[in-house]
Amino acid sequence: MTRVFSGIKPTGHLTLGNYLGAMRRWAEVDQHRADALFCVVDLHALTVHHDPARVRRLSRQAATLLLASGLDPERCTLFVQSHVDEHARLSYLLECVATDGEMRRMIQYKEKAAREQRRGGSVRLSLLTYPVLMAADILAYRTDEVPVGDDQTQHVELARDLAVRFNHRYGHTFTVPRATSPAVAARVMNLQDPASKMGKSEDVGPGIVYLLDEPDVVRRKVMRAVTDSGREVVYDRESRPGVANLLEILAACSGGNPEELAGVYESYGALKKDTAEAVVEVLRPVQQRHRELCADPGYVEGVLREGARRAREIARPVVDAAYRAIGLLPAGAGEGAVEEAVALNAAR
Repeated sequence: MTRVFSGIKPTGHLTLGNYLGAMRRWAEVDQHRADALFCVVDLHALTVHHDPARVRRLSRQAATLLLASGLDPERCTLFVQSHVDEHARLSYLLECVATDGEMRRMIQYKEKAAREQRRGGSVRLSLLTYPVLMAADILAYRTDEVPVGDDQTQHVELARDLAVRFNHRYGHTFTVPRATSPAVAARVMNLQDPASKMGKSEDVGPGIVYLLDEPDVVRRKVMRAVTDSGREVVYDRESRPGVANLLEILAACSGGNPEELAGVYESYGALKKDTAEAVVEVLRPVQQRHRELCADPGYVEGVLREGARRAREIARPVVDAAYRAIGLLPAGAGEGAVEEAVALNAAR
């Protein structure tokens, strides 16, 4: 059976972009067709300045929203990254396979490091190496497919490269994964800046629709979305990015096609109104289920505990095999050697 792995980072409140670009597909498609694992990758949240209490709070909120979005713990495995030691264990081995040049070519590292340098500061070392941890997340489970947005495909390519290199040098150990992405709304853009992704790491912003925004807040944000010069509703990502973003959001919410929907509207106002209502309706059941889950925190804790147990059962043999392949002495062998030495000393 195909194995799917994907994760979500608790660096901010989850957004419409997270839902349309990833979470909904996980619930509606991936968990039904594959052996699927979904992870709150909290270790990745430590690569930048953070408030520990906020990371814990957002990790719980992310797990709750994943369940509210339709993930079924009877069909998939949902867990928190730091609850499974194999991620960190494997990450170091892969650092011994990766190169400095590969890490410094990662787009997110280059952009964030350059921004900090302009401010007179520097980034944490973990920001440089976290793509290796991401590769470990994937390879520990012998993953076949990784559903990701466009901005993460470079990291999956790194995981592929490291898997191939490790297998070549030390013997076949890892499955070589491939990235997959949905055809529509793979990357929802900021409503106020359609050249930028609707990112969850920003604390506030009128261009970001959060999954827990009240309906009136959602409507206000969509109605104030930036559009483009001219009045004709045309689907063109290059020359009409604002309108294209609205059409893609509406298509993703309604099951339509952006190009066909463009021909339905004669004004930006009508497009915005219908898009706002479509978003409100898509979020309504998610918000209702989130309220129910928040009233029963013990259920969420139980799901995460069982998910971590199942994840460990899959990952531990893979990571143990990687330790043996790369040349590390198995723990059992070390214990046997100690016992033998003790016996010899006693005999003398």
